[in-house]
Amino acid sequence: MIHELRIYDCVPGKLPDLLKRFDTITLKIWDKHGIRQAGFWTTVIGESNQRLYYLLAWDSLADRERKWNAFQSDPAWITARAETEANGPIVAQVTNEILAPTGFSAVK
Repeated sequence: MIHELRIYDCVPGKLPDLLKRFDTITLKIWDKHGIRQAGFWTTVIGESNQRLYYLLAWDSLADRERKWNAFQSDPAWITARAETEANGPIVAQVTNEILAPTGFSAVK
């Protein structure tokens, strides 16, 4: 199993909009495509309080590619994203990293 760490730096003031989109729209579409989340976090103390971190769990890189591409091209996602960004972008920058567990990691 591999994990993907995704970090979203929001347009100032737009973090609540992003959280609402995940909670009410995105997670339902992910479920349809078999995308598994391993957790979501916001910053309490740190560099930016306009940042969302989350982990996705994948069986392999091929699993990630197949499911993520299906999600990105899903008409429901394309429509919802456009509607939630009608007044401008929510996210200013996305960073993602694919992580592999060490032999001593509690999370495998």
